[in-house]
Amino acid sequence: MTNAMTPVDWAKRPIMEKYADFSGRAPRPEYWWYVLGLIIAGIVLSMIESILGLRGMIIGVYGPLSCLLLLGTIAPSLAVGARRLHDSNRSGWWQLLAWAPYVLLLLIRPATGGGFGTLALAGMLSIVALICAIVVIVFMVLPGTPGDNRFGPNPYGAGTGGTVAAG
Repeated sequence: MTNAMTPVDWAKRPIMEKYADFSGRAPRPEYWWYVLGLIIAGIVLSMIESILGLRGMIIGVYGPLSCLLLLGTIAPSLAVGARRLHDSNRSGWWQLLAWAPYVLLLLIRPATGGGFGTLALAGMLSIVALICAIVVIVFMVLPGTPGDNRFGPNPYGAGTGGTVAAG
């Protein structure tokens, strides 16, 4: 990998080269350009669905194009997220932290039978989910560990200390 990669190269790398590769490390540009590419693709597809009258066909919110984008990018999104966490010497499982409160709510809600108690629980779990999401985002923003770590060699090469050299 060279430092001369363009933002488009970084954005398409998780899909074209490492679709479901959960091993190794992903530098910050690879992760964040990929996320930006997904956001732009989602906005463009939503606009196309709105123009064609397809918006809200699936689950009342999504159109078929948005669902295809979502389904097609689940594996590379999880993979690049895991590799990004590996870059800071963390397990890829940390990215599931933000989803844990929602899973708990789905499991607890049928047991409580609904009502005000469930609403209060949902509110508390939403706050916990927000805090967990912020923790995961901070992990994704932090620079990688300099040099090699337990997940592989430094993606920037030896001696760069986790930063891109000025070109």
